Amino acid sequence: MLSVIANVFRASAQRSGAAVAMSARTYADFATQATFEIKKCDVFKLDEGPATQVVLTRDEGLQYYRSMQTMRRMELKADQLYKQKIIRGFCHLYDGQEACAVGIEASINLSDHLITAYRAHGYTYTRGGTVKEIMAELTGRRGGIAKGKGGSMHMYCKNFYGGNGIVGAQVPLGAGVALACKYQENNQLCVCLYGDGAANQGQIFETYNMAALWKLPVIFICENNRYGMGTSVERAAASTDYYKRGEFIPGLRVDGMDLLCVREATRFAADHCRSGKGPIIMELQTYRYHGHSMSDPGISYRTREEIQEVRSKSDPISTLKDRMLSHNLASVEELKEIDVEVRKEIEDAAQFATTDPEPPLEELCNHIFYNEPPLAVRGTNPWAKLKSVS
Repeated sequence: MLSVIANVFRASAQRSGAAVAMSARTYADFATQATFEIKKCDVFKLDEGPATQVVLTRDEGLQYYRSMQTMRRMELKADQLYKQKIIRGFCHLYDGQEACAVGIEASINLSDHLITAYRAHGYTYTRGGTVKEIMAELTGRRGGIAKGKGGSMHMYCKNFYGGNGIVGAQVPLGAGVALACKYQENNQLCVCLYGDGAANQGQIFETYNMAALWKLPVIFICENNRYGMGTSVERAAASTDYYKRGEFIPGLRVDGMDLLCVREATRFAADHCRSGKGPIIMELQTYRYHGHSMSDPGISYRTREEIQEVRSKSDPISTLKDRMLSHNLASVEELKEIDVEVRKEIEDAAQFATTDPEPPLEELCNHIFYNEPPLAVRGTNPWAKLKSVS
């Protein structure tokens, strides 16, 4: 009997060894990089545009895939928690637009600056926030990235200035950050994002004017997901060529569902800014799978069939996955392993976000001012006082 068991273990070990050897051979056979032909950008007031033949390394591809999957799973979990009434208030999800955030970050530095509107979860992650901090912020817990006081729309980290709830208001703020970069001569730039719904705001055109006059190192990016708050671009704007809206500022129109297109366009735009040529506009043609916010079912102004068609033909994660598999940059098993790891990370973060305590009342008024001694803050009546600690 013992000899039989020994033989079973020996056979199992041999099979494991063979599997490891096969795996080693397979991984050694992976290509280290591949060249792809990508869609040409439309250009405005530019003699040339970004490259259309680009190189993707295996390491880059795996990193991009993990980042986009993390964003996607994080937003799907947020959808679930919102429907369970664990996340309350405003919540604007980013699934479908992952190629925009990951592509932009692939071509700028973490020392550069970024500001966006209220669809901010993805950028909070790419700027250095953890999934755990983001999920805890969504549920209003003290372990959140803004200590549970900001929620979905107001998340911040180093060189990332939110998450802004007022439509279009982040654009002049972003130009101000770019002015600081120019003043300090630090070779940094600011990426300033807004949606097609905000693109008709007067303050955006005022900002264009100042940025062009002062040659500010700012990339204005319109994430055109086609429906604003629920109105199609054709019904909302007399001109839907958002990349030409600067009039005197050069622009690019980019396939925002293709990570490599976004990456190359951002690289081109960043070089433009750093060379002292002033601002540039990018229009990323993208698509959100959810409604404008969680209170919007997203199918009253578009059909389920339209959403499904975009998912099946242009999904940014599927596009990257197909490229990597077809050019031997990864295996199906390897990508599945990443999927499993990402799901576990999201589940662990969700568990933390539902068990971490809420911030205590005495911390309600903290951080009103930066670097100030404690001061008394009056509550809703003259007798209710709280201390604010910086």
